[in-house]
Amino acid sequence: MADIKAAAIITAGGLGKRFDTHGGDNLPKQFISLSGKPVIAHSILTFEKSAFIKSIVVVVPESWVEYTKREVVEKFNLKKVYKVVSGGNERQDSVLKGLEAITDMPDVVVVHDGVRPFVTFELVEEVITKAFESGGAIAAIPATDTIKISTPEQFIESTVPREKIWLAQTPQAFKYDIISEALEKALRENYLGTDEAELVERLGKEVKIVLGTRENLKITTPEDIKLAELILNSDDRYRN
Repeated sequence: MADIKAAAIITAGGLGKRFDTHGGDNLPKQFISLSGKPVIAHSILTFEKSAFIKSIVVVVPESWVEYTKREVVEKFNLKKVYKVVSGGNERQDSVLKGLEAITDMPDVVVVHDGVRPFVTFELVEEVITKAFESGGAIAAIPATDTIKISTPEQFIESTVPREKIWLAQTPQAFKYDIISEALEKALRENYLGTDEAELVERLGKEVKIVLGTRENLKITTPEDIKLAELILNSDDRYRN
């Protein structure tokens, strides 16, 4: 296996919808407890295990920086987290702030949603390896439902062959110079993308798809918290 030097950016820069599902705690979703650990801690712990990862930058809302240092990084002894920084207005602004906080010039930068607590060690390492080989790689899963395109009035316009459709996840990893150029180009041109891969695609670069897992869900609703607890209680692979 190649000796790859990678840095991780864990993004949790938005406040999003607040939850009130744990005894009245009113916390952003990334700090809700799953089996005694905040959602974001589960996400970070998997990256801590990878020998590729030399450093981790965590991006959170400005008002939660000190909380994250105290209640996440220090409390759970996250040794590879060397900076917690405040995020921007949009996701790519937060990723850029995370990138600017990296000082050790890694071969690969890997970005992961802090609210995807069930990323596996194997998936992290494969995405990083493929990015090192080809320049960029993301986790994604194939669509299983039939995909329809609708008119504005919500009548079916056409059916998309689902064999070509993949649902993007994180981690997403890219060589340092590629993700730097992609973010700088987007900023310069005032372009807002939905993920890092889209910004890299705009450079004309190829991005490799790595098969993700359906358990690698993004927690966005209180119902997702309930599902996450079921996953943790039924599968030892996700217990850090």
